[in-house]
Amino acid sequence: MEPFWKSKPLLAMSDAEWESLCDGCGKCCLAKLEDEDTGEILWTSVACRLFDSATCRCSDYSGRLARIPDCVQLTPENVFELGWLPSTCAYRLLAEGKELAWWHPLVSGDPETVHKAGISVRGRTSAHEDELSEPEDYLAHLLESEP
Repeated sequence: MEPFWKSKPLLAMSDAEWESLCDGCGKCCLAKLEDEDTGEILWTSVACRLFDSATCRCSDYSGRLARIPDCVQLTPENVFELGWLPSTCAYRLLAEGKELAWWHPLVSGDPETVHKAGISVRGRTSAHEDELSEPEDYLAHLLESEP
């Protein structure tokens, strides 16, 4: 029998199936800037104030939407429209009709493979948003490319 992510469209997945697609990379928890002229997404190493860089997880996942006004909840409906999702994101890959990578926990059976493969931002953030006071402060944390 094929795994659910190969046999079900995103819109037909249960909440538990949907949540299990997250590989735990933490990239969506990084602050991103958009170039007003080109629309290009510029990645930073600045994490949301709720992001725990050691575990690569949100420290208040269930309460994040109430605590972080600009936190975006990924849904089967909006995932097709979010151009800033990382190229490695399972939600994006499946929405584009692509396969999950070998390091994805659903494929490997091990939640650590995303970190061992160097895909996650575990230990690679340089600041939290609440440590920066001015929008210009983010510029010192720009990355050359998607992490």
